[in-house]
Amino acid sequence: MQLHMQHISKEVPEGRHAVVVMDGALWHQADLNLHNVTMLKLPPYSPELNPSEQIWQYLKQHDLSNRCFDGYDAIVDAACVAWNRLRVQLELIRSITSRA
Repeated sequence: MQLHMQHISKEVPEGRHAVVVMDGALWHQADLNLHNVTMLKLPPYSPELNPSEQIWQYLKQHDLSNRCFDGYDAIVDAACVAWNRLRVQLELIRSITSRA
């Protein structure tokens, strides 16, 4: 995580500041003092604040639930098909991940 955050810091244009939103996963626990990047940690048990959780919920509800898979490769293939179907629907992604 430290290397990742340092890379983000290097990519932030001069005079700008980045905010990286992350959940409380153990690998997100870095204590860095970067002058141009702030790590904003979401409160515990708040998936509604994490847009990636909303995407995952949508994919499970519309493409991946109530199915039987023949094995690991079939699961990966189904997830890839679902992701590729969703990723071109920008308005749908915005509606899933946006909050008032």
